[in-house]
Amino acid sequence: MAGLEGRIALVTGAASGIGLAIARDFVRHGIQVMLSDNNVERGRMVADELPGARFQAADMTNVDDLQQLVAQTLAVNGRIDILVNNAGIQHVAPIPDFPEAKWRQILEIMLTAPFLLTKAVLPGMYTHKWGRIINVASVHALRASAFKAAYVSAKHGLLGLTRVTALEGAEYGVTCNAICPSYVRTPLVEMQIADQARVHGISESEVVAKIMVNESAIHRLLEPEEVAQLVTYLCTDAASGITGSAQLIDCGWTAQ
Repeated sequence: MAGLEGRIALVTGAASGIGLAIARDFVRHGIQVMLSDNNVERGRMVADELPGARFQAADMTNVDDLQQLVAQTLAVNGRIDILVNNAGIQHVAPIPDFPEAKWRQILEIMLTAPFLLTKAVLPGMYTHKWGRIINVASVHALRASAFKAAYVSAKHGLLGLTRVTALEGAEYGVTCNAICPSYVRTPLVEMQIADQARVHGISESEVVAKIMVNESAIHRLLEPEEVAQLVTYLCTDAASGITGSAQLIDCGWTAQ
């Protein structure tokens, strides 16, 4: 993939799942990666396994942590060419029972943090006349599911932020796109199976078939590596004309 060798990337939520798969694929294509996560032990371990990668712990709800994350990446590498906003959490509950604190936490992690990180990296990208911002959204940026008020709201907002960033960055050689996968085989998905079973009144063994893949034409979970390879492609010179898009990798969910 042309145009990637020597680029500098910052990836959030990179200690596992989609974020880790992205970091690994970036390294394979010659990109230097700063991984960030709130799981310090796991983050340091995976960074040690990736040639040239570094790790910086950060709480996505903490503004000082976000500022330090950008500052440390710049101090080590001199610039940030690629930002991948991937960090996220989930909470499953009906709206009347949905805790306000959890609503605020999800919005902070999955919408406010991407905005603040985007705000921080854009000036440097504008100066260098090149940049790639990838927001890992979800099919839930385009579709809703019951019992996920905060997650769906955050992902819809993230798609809006993606489009505004694309419009503002275009004249500076900066593209911004959202990746919108259906359910991916990650710890985040695995951890919500019990909650999904509870709110839908089914057994945990039925959740994948009846809830997670039922809406898709292809009835399976995605693998993190599938999402990662699409992210990498969007960072190439070949994808320089793709911006402001919602890149679907949803096993046909939205084809209905």
